[in-house]
Amino acid sequence: MCLATSGPGVTNLVTAIADAKLDSVPLVAITGQVPTSLIGTDAFQEVATLDIVRTVTKRSHFVRRAEELPDVFEDAFTIAESGRPGPVLIDVPKDVQTQAVWLASKPRAQSPTVSTYSANAAAYDRAADLLAASKRPAIYVGGGVVKARAHHLVQALAERMQAPVTMTLMALGTLPPEHPLNIGMLGMHGARFTNRVLAECDVLLAIGARFDDRAIGKASAFAPNAKIIHIDIDARELGKIKAPTLAIHADASSALHELLARVRETDTREWLARVRHLKRRFPLQMPRAHETCTPYGIVRAIAELAPTQSIVTTDVGQHQMWVAQAFPFADPQRWLTSGGLGTMGFGLPAAIGAALAAPQATILCFTGDGSLLMNIQELATLAELDANIKVIVLDNAALGLVKQQQNLFYARREIASTYARSTDFVRVASAFGVPACDLEEEPCARDALRRALDARGPALVRVPIAADEIALPMVPPGRANHEALDHEHVHELEAPQCG
Repeated sequence: MCLATSGPGVTNLVTAIADAKLDSVPLVAITGQVPTSLIGTDAFQEVATLDIVRTVTKRSHFVRRAEELPDVFEDAFTIAESGRPGPVLIDVPKDVQTQAVWLASKPRAQSPTVSTYSANAAAYDRAADLLAASKRPAIYVGGGVVKARAHHLVQALAERMQAPVTMTLMALGTLPPEHPLNIGMLGMHGARFTNRVLAECDVLLAIGARFDDRAIGKASAFAPNAKIIHIDIDARELGKIKAPTLAIHADASSALHELLARVRETDTREWLARVRHLKRRFPLQMPRAHETCTPYGIVRAIAELAPTQSIVTTDVGQHQMWVAQAFPFADPQRWLTSGGLGTMGFGLPAAIGAALAAPQATILCFTGDGSLLMNIQELATLAELDANIKVIVLDNAALGLVKQQQNLFYARREIASTYARSTDFVRVASAFGVPACDLEEEPCARDALRRALDARGPALVRVPIAADEIALPMVPPGRANHEALDHEHVHELEAPQCG
């Protein structure tokens, strides 16, 4: 739950609400509004809140009398958590806020309703038949599996089927990183072998995933030879982008229980041998991962030095993709990132929220210099809370992913993607009261990193990253996932002649 004032408080909150909508995060936002007598007069700090948020909320309420509030609150919390989770907004005028209301009992949210649709046994029978007939099955899981807390069921089903499992950005950690059936993240920045496995599968079981463009690339070329079984709690997602052979409207957990009751072991040894061959031929390359002050090096070093149950947050950009590729996520519920909206400035506030929810945990916030500048004032909150958050700033003095796309696809025409003057993040953090260090100035970067991670409380670590580092593989716009560029072939790309 969050509260915001009228006017600019509301408009500042809209990005967070949209983020929650796209990533299926339950949220109740209570916003102030001008007095009812002034509504429609362009009063000081008046905006038409419900008109602004209508497309990015599951439901929005305008409260005219204080007596409505108990029922509205009950409805808001129930709706936010039911079905596909998401945001609900309650707009309360100032005069309503000051009204007295007498309650016979405290408002209580009802238990969230979960749409299981498990009675449709025929659909699950057909799904089991399709999977039984498959020679090259694959499982594609999205954030819906994490929301349903069903990752252990995915692992059980994958082991029963002996089928490789790929995950979206929002579902990383569904399978342990070392699990032999884990083929990592698919999509624009997924490993080339992962995308090729999906191009060759003959049955694709998609659970809690919405076939987002960043995940599947060119829709017509995604899993072109596969019969698709699509399971989602949101019926609007079924067939929206990719027409399935079989669509099942269901909660991920209930659907997986139904499949586990029906699916039997199959012989996929030949297919898994092919998957291993593709992994050897098209591996995920992590150049210079042994050097601390490199993209993969810093992610690997922190993964080795930080507690295994750390909570990881990121901002959005190259660093987000490097973390997604290289961090060994063991629990999908300890991974917080902005997926659907791709919101720069997400990482530090998310880390603070995680620290409030789990004060004993170590929180690792990976961010870029551009992203941190979006919400750098929250360093004041971090210092005030004295939270155990380690802010890792990958500083390349650029908006790295923007610069990368300009260089690769727009004839190296860099516009507003590099900084003429860099920010001294160590001094800024220190001014806010957050201990900080610069690995570029340390005689031993790894030792300095260890000290920062071991000390209880907040810390900021600046990591110098070369400006020419790029996040690869990368699927060019409009291309199929299996056409991704990697470190060996990126220089073969012929940039288009713009305008």
